[in-house]
Formats: sequence, C-alpha cells, structure tokens
Amino acid sequence: MPRFSVIIACYNAEATLGDTLASLRAQTLQDWEAICVDDGSCDGTLALLTAEAEMDDRLCVISQENAGPSAARNAGVYMARGEWIAFLDADDLWLPEKLAHIAEIASHSPQSDAIYGKISFFDPRTSKDTTCSSVVPGPISLDALLGENPVCTLSNLCVRRQSFIEAGGLRDDMKYSEDLEFLIRLVAGGKILTGTASLLVRYRASFDGLSANLAQMHQGWREAVCSAGSKITPRSRARAESIHLRYLARRALRLSARPQAARGLALAGMRLAPLSFLGGGRRGPLTLLSCLMAPVMPLALRRILFA
Repeated sequence: MPRFSVIIACYNAEATLGDTLASLRAQTLQDWEAICVDDGSCDGTLALLTAEAEMDDRLCVISQENAGPSAARNAGVYMARGEWIAFLDADDLWLPEKLAHIAEIASHSPQSDAIYGKISFFDPRTSKDTTCSSVVPGPISLDALLGENPVCTLSNLCVRRQSFIEAGGLRDDMKYSEDLEFLIRLVAGGKILTGTASLLVRYRASFDGLSANLAQMHQGWREAVCSAGSKITPRSRARAESIHLRYLARRALRLSARPQAARGLALAGMRLAPLSFLGGGRRGPLTLLSCLMAPVMPLALRRILFA
C-alpha cells in the first residue's frame, strides 16, 4: 500500500500535463500511486494519460463524462489506497521534495489531518516565478483561513484519506471556491490543518479563464463561508470578507478587467472593515491607492506591481 495517493483531475490538459507528471516522477520520495481522472477531455489528454500509464504502472487512469473537477477528484479518492491524499492539478508543478517534506511533517505532527506549504506563482509565458504565498507554520485557525486562503490551491494540500472522507469530500455543485469550502468544513469540524513555511508547489498563474471571473469568485467565497455556520461571528465574517475583497481587487489589477472593477472591490472592502482592508503592512494601502489610480494606470504596470 503506498504512503501517498496522488489525485490528478484532468480536463483538456494535454499542453501542460506532461510537465506536471514529470514533477511527480521527480519526487525524492517515491512511495506513491497516481490516480489520473480524465473528466471528459476533448483533446489528447486521455491518450497522453494512457501512454504514460503503459510506461509507469504506478499511474491508474480513469475516464468519465465531464462532471467538473470536484467530482473527478472525489472519484479519484474513492479509488485511492494510500493513507494520505495529495492533490495535483494538471497544470501545476511540485518541487522535488514536496512529498518527502509532507511525510516528515506528518511524522512530527501526528495530530495533523491535513498539511500545506508555500507556493510560488509563475508566469507560463516566461516560466519565471513572480511571487510567493505567505504561510505561518503550525495549525491554522478558521478566522485566518477565511480572508486570504493560504492554501491557495488544492495542488498544495495533502490530507489523510480518512479525514477527507469524514469531512464529506468536495462539493461537486460549486464552480468557485469549492476548495475553500472544503477546508472551512474540515477545520470547522475539528480537524487540524497545519502549515509549513517550505516552498512546495509552483502554481501556473492565469490572466483569464475560470479564475478571472471575480464576481463569481466572490459569490463562491460567500457560499463557502456559510459552511462555518455559527463558528464565525458576524464581525469576524466582515473582517474576513474585507480581506477577501482586497485579494480580489489585487487580482483585478493584474487581470484584463476594467479598472473600475478593482476600484469597486476596494471600496466595498473598505466599507465592510477598513482596518482589516488596510492591514498587512504596505499591502492594504498600496492596493487601495492603486485601485483608485487604476483608470490611469497602464495594465502592464499593474501586472508588474501585483504579479
């Protein structure tokens, strides 16, 4: 039985999947199996997976009609045999020591139900890292999870299979923030989510597409927060939403969105909880100032400042 079951949900990922699988094979800890779920791709993804599995019997390929990434991931977990589930999106990359470091943290922190680390965002046009996430080592509180989700992406999450099942898995009826909704449910249910300050994942930044729909991302965040129930107070929710709006405003500044979108998000965050929006050192004031100046700030400059 492998230590880790790596779940790779794939949809039209032919262009990036080869690099993703290469980063998995480059792991210093090789005690893993990979369950690759093709979610109804219409490009060469399934053929690529089939060819890869013929060369490496640690890869198991599942093909299903398109049902969305959460349904694909849940299907992969159902087939998993490992003690730990490690998610890996088909366009992200792991650093070679990712699994070894998670195994080390788990051995020193046996009470942890899930573990995550730092990620770097890289520009796919240049392959250069642009910025890194911030992680405070140790267990994360529910309040800290709600504002700027430090896990950032499911490619950064390893969770005990039993804990994943006990938390109810991923909701497959959500298009946005389904990963955050699961994490909120996990922590609100008494499970321990532990961070490590080590850089473990490279995340492919996107300037358009699914992750660029800011209004739906905000609505998804609101729906995710409902999973916390009475464990979050109205005041804590307002503070967290203000920080989330700041995060969306920063995304708007670097995306090809109308400048007014960034300004509207920033002002909404300031109305909710101005001290929270302006907190975090220079991040808050710089974001507010840039949002107010966005209509006269070139997109290229916005992307440099908020990459």
